[in-house]
Amino acid sequence: MGREEQRATMRQVREGLIAELEELYRGAFDRISDHDLGEGAIARLTQLLLRSREAAITPLQQEIEAPLITSPAGSPASSPTRSPAPESDPQAAP
Repeated sequence: MGREEQRATMRQVREGLIAELEELYRGAFDRISDHDLGEGAIARLTQLLLRSREAAITPLQQEIEAPLITSPAGSPASSPTRSPAPESDPQAAP
């Protein structure tokens, strides 16, 4: 498998994982609403799930969105500079 094929395959795998994680978290949010929990408990669980979702998905998205930086053979490779992940709005819907 060539280098470009590997990159394309890795991108597809990451995108598939993101889609699976999104589906998993959607189901978890739905299950929370199925239980007779108080408003405070629902808010706490929702916040925990949002933080978990962000921690699971953001690194995969960053790798997909990261620019490809290559250097000529024999020269030191430069490391890509990435900006920190944006802070999520805790009040935002999933």
